[in-house]
Amino acid sequence: MELERREYEYIRKIAETGSFIAAAEKLYITQPSLSQFIRRIERHVGAELFDRSHQPVTLTEAGRIYLDIEGQIQDLCKVREQRIQDLGQTVGGTVRIGSSNYRSSTILARAIPIINERYPHIDICLEEGTTRELEDFAIQGKTDFSIVVKPTGHRDLDYIELFREELLLAVSPDWGLGREPLHDEGLHSRYPVFDYHSLDGHPFLVMKEGQELRHSFFALVEALDISPTVALETTDMATAQTLAGIGVGAAIVPGGLALANIPAVEPKYFSLRAYLDDWDIVLAYKRGRYLSKADKAVIRVICDVAG
Repeated sequence: MELERREYEYIRKIAETGSFIAAAEKLYITQPSLSQFIRRIERHVGAELFDRSHQPVTLTEAGRIYLDIEGQIQDLCKVREQRIQDLGQTVGGTVRIGSSNYRSSTILARAIPIINERYPHIDICLEEGTTRELEDFAIQGKTDFSIVVKPTGHRDLDYIELFREELLLAVSPDWGLGREPLHDEGLHSRYPVFDYHSLDGHPFLVMKEGQELRHSFFALVEALDISPTVALETTDMATAQTLAGIGVGAAIVPGGLALANIPAVEPKYFSLRAYLDDWDIVLAYKRGRYLSKADKAVIRVICDVAG
């Protein structure tokens, strides 16, 4: 069973990276060893699993079939182990959580110590990535569930609601708004507003592809019908928050970050509820997936901490 799991992980990692060298680095083995391992599998199944004629390498049709079926087998084996383990009185096992750096440093930083104290037989395995990667992790079974912004119309995932989160505009405290910020009672926000059309031509810090905040930026630009400039792109919203404070550009950040992380130069924050919907933060897992006792115990703690 361990060998079959290793086969699946090795093939999946090569497919993800498109390179034997990159996959070997991530798997902490040498590239010749990985190549020999895959060749043995190919001889066993009687077909090549990868098209090596160009870069990046891609799965052949046989490779796609192998990876798909083997993934289903791995899921069934995990369910078997979980259900047998759940017959016992001890709540234990490995729970794999998908999370962004931001959620790890806020929600999970508070939840994991509680989990360790209440459930000493549960091991937490953390997989971090972008919003899109975390959704894929849950669908592929790489995580038991992922903490994400609820996608719209995703038929492959089920959700457990955690909380709603307001989106804010972060700008330098030295940036002149041209008038005193106002509070709009209709928005039910603790943060003020101003005439956001003055952002036309203003530099912005934008998240890179795969991050939900990137879509929020383009949605705001479209709603306001403005043309801001892009000062730089980043994968880390805390970096965008910090750079906004020192005047590199404006940034869209989640409200939880504004409360949890205070940079050396704290930005001014303004409500964007007039233009952008609050985020629905959820635990997403593959539709129809069996949730073990350990999964449910960890979920309960996360819900309590996040609620």
